[in-house]
Amino acid sequence: MTVIGSCRRSGRRRRGRAARAVGVPLLGLAALGMTLPGGATVPVSRAGASGPEVVPYLSLGWGDPPAPGPLLRSTGVDGFTFAFVLSASGCTPRWDGVRPLTGGADERAVRAVRAAGGEPVVSFGGGAGRTLEQDCPDAAALARAYREVIRALGLRAIDVDIETRAYASAAARRKTVEALKQVKAAVPGLSLYVTLPSARTGPDARLIDAAARAGLEPDAWTIMPFAFGEPPRDEAATQQARRVDMARATVSATEGLVARLRSAYGYARADAYAHSGISTMNGITGHQEVVSVEDFRTIARYARRHGLARLAFWSVNRDRPCGKLPYPAEDRCSGVPQRPWEFTRALTSPGRRS
Repeated sequence: MTVIGSCRRSGRRRRGRAARAVGVPLLGLAALGMTLPGGATVPVSRAGASGPEVVPYLSLGWGDPPAPGPLLRSTGVDGFTFAFVLSASGCTPRWDGVRPLTGGADERAVRAVRAAGGEPVVSFGGGAGRTLEQDCPDAAALARAYREVIRALGLRAIDVDIETRAYASAAARRKTVEALKQVKAAVPGLSLYVTLPSARTGPDARLIDAAARAGLEPDAWTIMPFAFGEPPRDEAATQQARRVDMARATVSATEGLVARLRSAYGYARADAYAHSGISTMNGITGHQEVVSVEDFRTIARYARRHGLARLAFWSVNRDRPCGKLPYPAEDRCSGVPQRPWEFTRALTSPGRRS
């Protein structure tokens, strides 16, 4: 166990909505009548009232992306997490591996978020395509690629979404940890989020433990509590996936994350919550689970109650009713009954119906 100082949130900036905390009931899961598997209740932390930063994912290269400036102003999010910077060739960072970092729609969207008072976060990696974490030859080259993007876009926050082959590779995990240490040392004040897959009981601890041993302390470890197990292969398995209580599963996974952070870093419980985040998926997931608007409200109340650092989801591109679109049209709608942007508003104002 590596003991890290007990400073809450590592000096993380509180911007946007945090300066105007929304008055919603701070209901713990016990108050909601929710317990975890086995009958355990969720302990209540002594969290502050400002709430997590809400920064949903937005992809400019997928589906029908909404205009980020007006959406930020109308929903009250703190910013957007722009997906994804990938490897073009070797160790060259490009949007989706093909578009230049500056001079196009992606840079204009980043600037629009900033002009609207929000914080743009750029995400590296994701679940598809060639990642810099795989392709860069060593940690120094990977750190240079990260810094190239930070400089080009004037970033104050980045997200490294490490999953699939990159996460499975011990060499890629080591490379990523060392590169992020170099970036944190070279860019004072940079907010760093690391996003990783999770089972219902919490994430695999290999990357967290390696980071703690190396002295790397992200501002938040963010889990993706969906796509549990293998995709369903028949109708019976699909129906079973759709019966999963995704709010309960999300809380269970997050409590597992908190336990792993306490073990790895020596955090007190409140500090472990303050270094935790959730990145879920709205509507029907690729594994046929269903995450409803009400699930989002439950997740948001839990996150506020316990002082989590970050809430995100994949994605605002999908935060619309399908209407006449046949589902799956998953790049532009959620697949469940909803109003436009209702999932986003459920995270910023969980006590209010759209």
